[in-house]
Amino acid sequence: MFNHIDIKLPKLDRTTIDGVRYYSVPDNGELIKLVSITSVTSHFNKEIFTKWRAKVGDEEADKITKAATSRGTDMHSLVENYLYNIPELPKVQPISEFLFKIALPELNRINNIYALEGALYSRKLGIAGTVDCISEHDGELAIVDFKTSKKPKPRSWIDHYFVQCMAYGAMLYELTGISIKKLVIIMACENGDCVVYEERDKAKYLKLLTEYINYIDAICRYCEMNELEVESVTKLISKTLKEKLKWDATRLNFMKKTSKTSIAKLPL
Repeated sequence: MFNHIDIKLPKLDRTTIDGVRYYSVPDNGELIKLVSITSVTSHFNKEIFTKWRAKVGDEEADKITKAATSRGTDMHSLVENYLYNIPELPKVQPISEFLFKIALPELNRINNIYALEGALYSRKLGIAGTVDCISEHDGELAIVDFKTSKKPKPRSWIDHYFVQCMAYGAMLYELTGISIKKLVIIMACENGDCVVYEERDKAKYLKLLTEYINYIDAICRYCEMNELEVESVTKLISKTLKEKLKWDATRLNFMKKTSKTSIAKLPL
């Protein structure tokens, strides 16, 4: 039986605008929308995903994405029920059941669970999200994320997973004062492997997180150091960076979100 530790986490409403997820969070008696950390990391890696789609073709990419989403949803459902000590697990497709079974030895390294599918947010960072699991892993408090894959991914491919985990760790600390020890990814693979990736360098991933979400500050610091007006750097900024600046501006509520467009026009 898994032990659960009760901590107070917020209940947050979610909405999606133009494919981008936002959470409504309290702020001085009002509700403000903060962008999902999942949307941030997805956008940051958008170029890689676009190149992959171009390589395999849209039809194949859609097929692969649909299958991955389906097995991932099944896996999360099975894991959540198992960790909640529910004896009768939901019926799922055979591949998802297989992935769950090979993950069991690794799941059993988890205990003293603080949250499963818990909502978190940070007003300081301007982000929010839903964490898979906050628990002890081999006796150390961790953010634990559950992944599925065709086969194990090279370590160099999954930095964004740890950035996302570190974001949850930062949100948890801001809301509760609870500090995690490490970041853990449990990846169950269709080739029969279940791989556990661990990271303890929280400072590294906190730094990467700020790079993911904070472009406006970088531009302003550059202009200040070089005695430039912000408007004068327009021609120096690439289209890709402009898109990331727009994300940052939206996240910080510098730009108005509407149902038609989640991103307004920047003076750049």
